[in-house]
Amino acid sequence: MEGESVTLHTDVTKIQRDYEIEWRIISNIPAYDNDERFRDRLKLSDQTGSLTITNTRTTDSGLYKLTITTEDKESIKKFNVTVD
Repeated sequence: MEGESVTLHTDVTKIQRDYEIEWRIISNIPAYDNDERFRDRLKLSDQTGSLTITNTRTTDSGLYKLTITTEDKESIKKFNVTVD
């Protein structure tokens, strides 16, 4: 629902120093270098790497991809977000 918050959880309890965390959105809406669609609405947990989108909009809908890379493995998790 528009105007609410949604949190995408990494399932990590505490980020380790060697973790590289990358969030991407795969959307049908084109993005530009100066795209400010998420301005002041994204919060990244420094403990878990979870991503919170505040004040959601319909344009936030799409597939979000999380990649966590460590020295010995890479984990990928996908989230389908729908905002009505």
